Amino acid sequence: MLRSEALRMFRRTRGTFSNSPHHLLTGTLSVTQNLGPQCSLRRFSHLRLCVPLLAALIAMGCARSRPAAVGIPGAPMPNAGASSPAPPIASTPAQPESSPVPVESEPAPVAPSTFVQQGVASWYGKPFNGRHASDGEIYHMNDAVAAHRTLPFGSMVRVTNLNNGLHTDVRIIDRGPFVHGRIIDLSRAAARAIQMIGPGTAPVRIELLSSPAPLTGDFTVQVGAFEQQDNADRVRDQMLGSYPVFVQEYDAPDGHFYRVRVGRVSTQEAADALAARLTSEHGFHTFVVRLDQAR
Repeated sequence: MLRSEALRMFRRTRGTFSNSPHHLLTGTLSVTQNLGPQCSLRRFSHLRLCVPLLAALIAMGCARSRPAAVGIPGAPMPNAGASSPAPPIASTPAQPESSPVPVESEPAPVAPSTFVQQGVASWYGKPFNGRHASDGEIYHMNDAVAAHRTLPFGSMVRVTNLNNGLHTDVRIIDRGPFVHGRIIDLSRAAARAIQMIGPGTAPVRIELLSSPAPLTGDFTVQVGAFEQQDNADRVRDQMLGSYPVFVQEYDAPDGHFYRVRVGRVSTQEAADALAARLTSEHGFHTFVVRLDQAR
């Protein structure tokens, strides 16, 4: 309201003023000089009222257009073409690898198999170590291998010690054992795995895991092994009239032997029946053996 009243009074003076205070004072003097003697005092009295009002208006305008205070400069605007770096990601310290917890051996479960056999196991070591096995490879007693009389070479079997429940898996590479009542000969490594080194033998269960060949094949019955060839020939001649008989030589660590074998059948069941008949008729200690191709 004060500002509008001052402007109204200023227009009544009919003077010309500029916006600056200097021109305002010079404009006031020019008005007093150009007015006639009759109205100069009256108009000057109006000017005396206008000047303070105009001064107040100028002060108010200066207050509104006061320069901004100097402060901390703001952050520069980001460049549209440059990508701001990603904030660093706190790395999680690597956790040390935990050592495996030892697991106590437990009795192996009985898995379904096409071949399961129970009997006595033995093991063989230094006299045979480094020699050729029946499949032609070198026998190493610290490998997980074994000898079996009828399973195909390369068969994988699980042998479980029935005294303590420990088991081990072995590969068949040899033929044997040719000792009555035993069904498998383990390497030294396999015997250690089931804690059989000290006793030398143990009751075991054999389960076939895999085989590269069918379980069928050619089987025969061994009725004797002799160091003297004449003894082997005599037994052969005795049996020739009833069964097909042949003699095979075998070079063992403890000597050279002549093995007398009877018959040739296509299944192990038929070979077991033949072995039982030969034992009943002639009193032989027999072993059913798979016939392998000559190597």
